[in-house]
Amino acid sequence: MSSHTHSDPPVIAGLLLAAGGGRRLGGRPKALLPYRGRPLVENAVRVLREAGCGPVHVVLGASAAEVRERADLTGCVLVDNPDWAQGMGSSLRVGLTSLAGTGARAALVSLVDQPGIGPAAVSRVLTAYRSPTSLVAAAYDGERGHPVLFGADRWADIAATATGDKGARVHLARHAEELMLVECSDVAEAFDIDTPPDLARLL
Repeated sequence: MSSHTHSDPPVIAGLLLAAGGGRRLGGRPKALLPYRGRPLVENAVRVLREAGCGPVHVVLGASAAEVRERADLTGCVLVDNPDWAQGMGSSLRVGLTSLAGTGARAALVSLVDQPGIGPAAVSRVLTAYRSPTSLVAAAYDGERGHPVLFGADRWADIAATATGDKGARVHLARHAEELMLVECSDVAEAFDIDTPPDLARLL
């Protein structure tokens, strides 16, 4: 086994939450929305990779079989969330659990339906990592957004408190004074693709 030196960058996993069913989009799974001629999930994976995340775990839910068939997710670890309809919290739990044993010191969590957030913003959040207790989030004009980086020492508590659509909100609220915000509004736009009018932003 090679010995780790201080020059080795820490392993920071990319955790992409791509399980949403697009309820307000008429039930079109968000991972498969077309973006520049390919499924949206491919763009989100590319962003994580280009920013330096690895390994990349993708949590699938709605139409998971179809996503596997239509999207090129080569090299990603695909994690199925059978409870995806219960909200983002269940996907976050499943995703963090899947990272056990990977050696990752932190997980950088991103959402599939935010194509305005590219490698520049992800990279900024990534480079703010300091230790397995790190808690970092991108900010847009001072407001917390995604991606969010969770040091590995925080995963168990986040998984224990992530329910419904809350995701990591309980943990973030409890540890607000430890959260480092990294301003990204100059390099990214934090819009979501949630409703039919939002689809125009995918063009």
